[in-house]
Amino acid sequence: MSEFIRNDQELRRLEELQHLRSAGINPYPSVFEKTHSSATILSTFSDEDPAASFAVTIAGRIMAIRKMGKATFCHIQDAEGKIQIYIKKDDLPEFYELLPMLDIGDIIGIEGYVFRTRTGEISVHSRTATLLCKSLTPIPVPKEETDELGNKIMHDAFGDKEMRYRRRYVDLIVNPQIRDVFRKRSKIITTMRRFFDDRGWLEVETPILQPLYGGASARPFTTHHNALDIQLYMRIALELYLKRLIVGGFDGVYEISKNFRNEGMDKTHNPEFTMMEIYVAYKDYVWMMEMVEELFSTIAHEVNGSFEVQVGGNLINLAPPYRRATMFDLLKEATNLNLRGLNREELLIAARKLNIEVEATASQMKILDEIFSQTVQPSLIQPTFVMDFPVEMSPLAKSHRSEDGLVERFELYVNGDELTNCFTELNDPIDQRERLEQQALNRAEGDDEAMQLDEDFLYSIEVGLPPTAGLGIGIDRLVMLLTGQESIRDVLFFPQMKPENK
Repeated sequence: MSEFIRNDQELRRLEELQHLRSAGINPYPSVFEKTHSSATILSTFSDEDPAASFAVTIAGRIMAIRKMGKATFCHIQDAEGKIQIYIKKDDLPEFYELLPMLDIGDIIGIEGYVFRTRTGEISVHSRTATLLCKSLTPIPVPKEETDELGNKIMHDAFGDKEMRYRRRYVDLIVNPQIRDVFRKRSKIITTMRRFFDDRGWLEVETPILQPLYGGASARPFTTHHNALDIQLYMRIALELYLKRLIVGGFDGVYEISKNFRNEGMDKTHNPEFTMMEIYVAYKDYVWMMEMVEELFSTIAHEVNGSFEVQVGGNLINLAPPYRRATMFDLLKEATNLNLRGLNREELLIAARKLNIEVEATASQMKILDEIFSQTVQPSLIQPTFVMDFPVEMSPLAKSHRSEDGLVERFELYVNGDELTNCFTELNDPIDQRERLEQQALNRAEGDDEAMQLDEDFLYSIEVGLPPTAGLGIGIDRLVMLLTGQESIRDVLFFPQMKPENK
């Protein structure tokens, strides 16, 4: 077994731990009952109230210690902020002797009363103090200074982004303001659930491990089930199982869950990500656009108190209505070319004319998608429904009711990112079989992202899928938008990382 090498500070803390135990102090007690948080104390205290000096019991992590003879001041941090603690030697002689063995990062519990110091800071005067956890590893300590105007400026001592993602627990301690991003993430999901539940749609759960994967064009992660001796796939989408439930008689079902795609990573992609998919019977993609406008504006106002959100240099307005434009109209605006109906060779020529590089083996639709991604997508800053895609791009969407060769599909783009994907769902079993058979041919020709032929899903469509609208929302990207973050890693507690080079 390899020996774990500790630095001098860690060795010193280990020695302190042994001294504490030798003194009869349990450095890791089981429980501590709190009555107040730092935020509650700071918001409740009043100099004008004779009963302002109220009793409190609080706990938190030591973030600063300042010893002044027979008195010590320290700041502790809890889930809601920081507060100053005053410890007087005459009040706590035994605990005061232990103070040299306490460090920044240790967690303590304090029972005392609230007062304001001579310098004007609301603080807790300690009557009893308890060590709750001895920290054996030093944490980075941010440096704080005050400028000429009296503004406090924080200098982050834990500025390495890579390390912040790897050790998010330290990041949350040192940069507590990022907790607000994740509180908003929780509120976004809670608001979405309430929006759906209030309309009578049922939240459900479908399999993560699947014998066949489908519902999107992506490469899966694979695993093996030992008892059944079969290969299984981690799902890449929720769609095919949720549509089976509409066949089964539910009028509306939704699921918020993890999907997994074995693909690259960038500022908007993580191999493990959170999706919401909802299917509502007897509706179409036009109805779904109106529902999305209502949903997004509701969430934005609930989370931020406004329909507007600042993302980098862009001020986004999520108040309805949103712009609606067809895919080919947007392409013509951006390129001055009519790309509708072009074959693969003609699209290759168009790509070269636009100085867009594509792989030599790229399919017709991949070329078109690359042209769209480079010429149109970056300009879609304000919410825009991109409508009516080629049928070859959308094997699960219903053919357009008035435009040959297109399907009833939209994607919502905001700030240059795709946030949603929606179909009027294909419920013609003959058409659906033909499209999935074509996907199988594409796979046989080398397209490893083409869909598999799922006979059970096709059987369910033959049983009968009513007219249905389906929608998928990338939760992580929605959180990025509503919290003003520019990388998916900043809205995931534990994003996927390359192995650390020790």
